[in-house]
Amino acid sequence: MASFVAMKALADCRLYAFIDSAYFHGRAPEIFAQQLCDGGADLIQLRAKKSAPDEIRRMAEAILPVTQRANVGLVINDYPDIARATGAECCHLGQEDFFNAGYTNVAQVSDGTALQVGLSTHAPEQAQRALAAGPAYIAIGPVYSTRTKPTAKAVTLDYVRWAAANVTIPWFAIGGITLQRLDVVLAAGARRIAVVSAILNASDVTKACSQFRHRLG
Repeated sequence: MASFVAMKALADCRLYAFIDSAYFHGRAPEIFAQQLCDGGADLIQLRAKKSAPDEIRRMAEAILPVTQRANVGLVINDYPDIARATGAECCHLGQEDFFNAGYTNVAQVSDGTALQVGLSTHAPEQAQRALAAGPAYIAIGPVYSTRTKPTAKAVTLDYVRWAAANVTIPWFAIGGITLQRLDVVLAAGARRIAVVSAILNASDVTKACSQFRHRLG
C-alpha cells in the first residue's frame, strides 16, 4: 500500500475542486489535476460515477503524483477501498453510501489507516446524524440547483446559515456556486466552498480555479 503524505489541514482548506469524469471530453484526469493544483485548489475530489472501480483506481494512481507534489489532498468519491489502496488522503461518501452500507462511524471506513472521511448532507437532521459518525468534514448542499446533480433539490442559503451557526468541524458549501454567487454564499457564513462545473466547464481551468481562490482569500 502506498504511504500517506502530508496535506494541508482541512481546517485550512478553502477551495475544494473536482476531477469529474463527466467533464473529461477526452482529456486526461492528471491534466485536470495539474490545472487545479496550479490554480490554487486545496483539496481535489476524483468523481467518476460511470467508471468501473479498476478504471477509477488507475485514474487515482495517475493523479496522486500530481496532487502529492503540490501537497493537495486527493479525495476518492464512493470507494474507500481504492482510497486506502492507493494512498489517497480522503474518501467522500453520500448519505446512502455510508448509512445504508451499515456504517455508523467513519473509523469503520478508514479501517485502521490515516484515511480521512467526508460525508454529504442535505439538511440539518442529516448533518447531525453525520456529525455523530465522526467525519473529518461534511458537505452542505446543493446550495443551488446544479446540472452536476440534476435530481437533487437545492437546500438554499438557509442551510448554509444553519451550518455556520451549528457545525464546528470543517464544512464545505457545494452546489451551483459560481463567481457571481460566491459573495452571497460567503455572506451566509460559508468559509469553504466546493466547485465543480463553474471550474471544469471553463475554457481555462487554471484561471477559473485561481479566480475562486483569490476571492476566498
